[in-house]
Amino acid sequence: MPTTRTHHRPREFAARFDPRPASTPFARLVLRAYLAGMPQGERYADTAELLLGELFANAVQHSDAPPDRLVEVRFALTSDRLRIEVHDAGTGRPAVRESTRDDERGRGLFLVNELAERWGCCPRAGGIGKFVWALVAPTAGFTDVAFGRTRDAVAV
Repeated sequence: MPTTRTHHRPREFAARFDPRPASTPFARLVLRAYLAGMPQGERYADTAELLLGELFANAVQHSDAPPDRLVEVRFALTSDRLRIEVHDAGTGRPAVRESTRDDERGRGLFLVNELAERWGCCPRAGGIGKFVWALVAPTAGFTDVAFGRTRDAVAV
């Protein structure tokens, strides 16, 4: 008897924004709306918004791209991981820098490194610019509304 296998396509979304600091909250708002439309999307919201904010701010502040180039964000929820991508036309590659307790700036990639399950940087197709991506795992201890218990407490 043949087996029936269901293949789920990732639910993807992309948007482009002006490369200015004022666009960062709009990018986070779009992510929040995307996650609100996904089943159990709230499991990713807090960490994902923080990571997107840091990656977007880095693309705006540190990119050497011409000012007329847009910054693109992409989201995809596949299985139980959220993938966030921030694309820019700049040539620089991000690196986690050492910071001290008193540093008020420069901790963005440190936070990404600590909170993302994995992250990295890749060249864009066509060779113009790069994109930085991060994988976000669901928040531990998420309350499953269907059962009224924490996810860890639900036994199958």
